[in-house]
Amino acid sequence: MELNNVAICDGGPGKPNESNSSPEPVGVAPTSKPERSKPQLLYAINENPVWYLSIFLAFQHYLTMIGAIVSIPFILTPALCMSDEDPNRGIIISTMIFVTGIVTYFQATWGVRLPIVQGGTISFLVPTLAILSLPQWKCPAQTVIDEMSEADLEELWQIRMRELSGAIAVSAMVQLVLGYSGLVGKILKYVTPLTIVPTVSLVGLTLFEHAAETASKHWGIAVGTTGMLTLFSQIMCDVTIPVVAYRKGRGLEIRQFQLFRLFPVLLTIIIMWGLCGILTATDVFPPSHPSRTDVRLNVLTSAKWFYVPYPFQFGMPSVTLSGVLGMLAGVLACTVESLSYYPTVSQMSGAHPPPLHAINRGIGTEGLGTVLAGLWGAGNGTNTFGENVGAIGVTKIGSRRVIQWAALIMVIQGVIGKFGAIFILIPDSVVGGIFCVMFGMIIAFGLSTLQYVDLRSARNLYILGLSIFFPMVLCPWMQQHPGAIKTGNETVDSTLTVLLGTTILVGGFLGCLLDNIIPGSPKERGLIEWANEMPLGDDNINDGTATDFDFPYGMNAVRKWKWTYHVPFMPTYKLKKQN
Repeated sequence: MELNNVAICDGGPGKPNESNSSPEPVGVAPTSKPERSKPQLLYAINENPVWYLSIFLAFQHYLTMIGAIVSIPFILTPALCMSDEDPNRGIIISTMIFVTGIVTYFQATWGVRLPIVQGGTISFLVPTLAILSLPQWKCPAQTVIDEMSEADLEELWQIRMRELSGAIAVSAMVQLVLGYSGLVGKILKYVTPLTIVPTVSLVGLTLFEHAAETASKHWGIAVGTTGMLTLFSQIMCDVTIPVVAYRKGRGLEIRQFQLFRLFPVLLTIIIMWGLCGILTATDVFPPSHPSRTDVRLNVLTSAKWFYVPYPFQFGMPSVTLSGVLGMLAGVLACTVESLSYYPTVSQMSGAHPPPLHAINRGIGTEGLGTVLAGLWGAGNGTNTFGENVGAIGVTKIGSRRVIQWAALIMVIQGVIGKFGAIFILIPDSVVGGIFCVMFGMIIAFGLSTLQYVDLRSARNLYILGLSIFFPMVLCPWMQQHPGAIKTGNETVDSTLTVLLGTTILVGGFLGCLLDNIIPGSPKERGLIEWANEMPLGDDNINDGTATDFDFPYGMNAVRKWKWTYHVPFMPTYKLKKQN
């Protein structure tokens, strides 16, 4: 989700393919269900390019994913009390990439079966920081850290990682149950646009201090990074360069490649990283300056060439009530985000509209992927990558096989330890400039949901203002005063501190509560337009025509087993009997 609009200059937030379709006017209730436009695709969802072309196209998705996932450890690892020079930061990145590959393959093959990438997300960072702000998880003073042995330093961050791993894995079980049981459609009847706006927007608003701290390492480099990313993604997005490409039925030919639209983040990082390298070589940056490219060089030299991430690699995860309930906020936010992408991706890839069983299976599989991410020690969960959704709209390649190849590339790269360590060398100021755009786009993505509600309504404005502003007041204060709640029970104190210190949970709860108890018409609340985007009720009939979402194997047997007609994640769920 985070940089969806950065990659596509003419698409609205959350709808990356609308530059090639004719959307309904916002605010006008359609008289009939709009027909799905059929995009001009080079390869549709069930079409398979030749293997060597598939690998090339898959590498594009891999590069698109890398541009966003490497930024997560720059916020996560300092909160874990890891030093900038710790080579284990590379292992965490490699673990994220490795788990992303596994979950992506399972999601595209057996889950929702759409060509989507499942990877790490910023949404989990908000509850993570709230959990790590508790007194028992705050980092000791730097003088104390300097006196620690190597074994003590390793245990210092691993015990925190085990706490996060347990919270992520257990809280994701809720998402797994919501999906595979079919409850997700019933619960989301109460998750309205005025619930989603504060939940998603507060992800970006909460992290602004981290963007400022990282960018302040060198404001010139940070502003230059933001400016270059703006230039590539918004101004030069229509500029093409000639490349040799293969086209089915025509062979090799010269085609115009939309380089700046596809890889604005990656190009910006490479160029600004190179500029920092020049300033380092010429000693413009003094020794130990955080923007020098050699300040963390020992991370690369000490990293292993090959390292296979494995479950419980940092020890057995610990589980606390406060951690699980706090992390649940990130799980629910990711659920809503992924649901908003499924109809869009199905249309972009030339597939049928996703039936209810595919939606249930997709959310359940995402929950299963987040459980695996917790057990592997990735320090983060999984969510549908908006960046890769945008790449489908630009390249017109909606093939499921391409995503499966991309998943294989991720798994292979995840075991090359040196590769993960390379990204730790990116200067902080460059990452800070990326953060300024990334977090801003998250805020904009959340606010874009306001297109469905009536902003002339005083009721809606009241709910919107209170649900966004109040968490910005309460939650930072709770994190700065973790001992403020004293009920006499330490578990209750920690749980309430984390819950009240997580902005997306407080804001989402306020928005949901107020929107469902304050009187308002369905049109005023945006429910009519929202229902057209999220058809999750009983009207989503399975007539057996959406074969794009059938299992790749064993469908004949599944159709014979009558009990599968009552299982919410089976392709035969509520199958309408044919005459």
